[in-house]
Amino acid sequence: MRGQGTPLLLIAPGGGDGWQYSFIADLLADEYKVITYDRRANARSTMNNPQNFEISQQCRDAVAVLQAVGESSAFVFGNSSAGVIALEMAKTQPQTVRAVVVHEAPMARLHPQAQKWQRFFAGAYLTTFRFGASLGALQFMLGAQLPVRQLISATKEVNLHQKQSSERYMSAREAAEVLMKLELLPVTNYLPDIAQIKQNGVKVIIGVGEWGLANKVWYVEVAQILAQQLGCELVTFPGHHGAFLDRPKEFATALRNVLHNAQGNP
Repeated sequence: MRGQGTPLLLIAPGGGDGWQYSFIADLLADEYKVITYDRRANARSTMNNPQNFEISQQCRDAVAVLQAVGESSAFVFGNSSAGVIALEMAKTQPQTVRAVVVHEAPMARLHPQAQKWQRFFAGAYLTTFRFGASLGALQFMLGAQLPVRQLISATKEVNLHQKQSSERYMSAREAAEVLMKLELLPVTNYLPDIAQIKQNGVKVIIGVGEWGLANKVWYVEVAQILAQQLGCELVTFPGHHGAFLDRPKEFATALRNVLHNAQGNP
């Protein structure tokens, strides 16, 4: 936790390591009380052997984190799979959400070629069980239209931190097992309840990266469809899917502007 201002909860994406947001959290802490955490069964979490993965439980965990730091509500940002958790909060825990920023959430069922993408993710899942999580994760990374080269470079600092940290982190193999065996299908098969989110009156902002827009990737198409269905703003963020790691100043500025607009303070 950093800062003393308006609470801002940053939910970690795949890998669940809240440290991934350290760079932007430091930059935003001058104005916000920035709250990060390691998601259940990920990184430094003590709940390392779950039997399943439930979006609803991840949502309740996020609310419990808020309560643990003395907050009843916050602005919520979620990148990738964390965007799905943020949307579930907007549906089931609207009283805890001041506004939700969803950045490139991978929801295959919203895509015009939903069956194609659902088959792809199911194939990566099956590869994991047949040949191991490393091969399954490789199939996923290479086929999901992710900026693989940029992500590998951007996550070097995260990997170095985990190796040097005195706290126990899950191994890369264990993390891949959780991602591929437990999280992949519930996240990519998630279908947001548009009607309920609208009825709850939660302000939602959909974010897409410059890289994804330029390359017309499938999850940017999903973001555009989601923004249209919710009737909400679609905002362009700098960089790629994980640009909060390698372009933190620009990313934090963009997120700050979004939050200001959500607060009515442009």
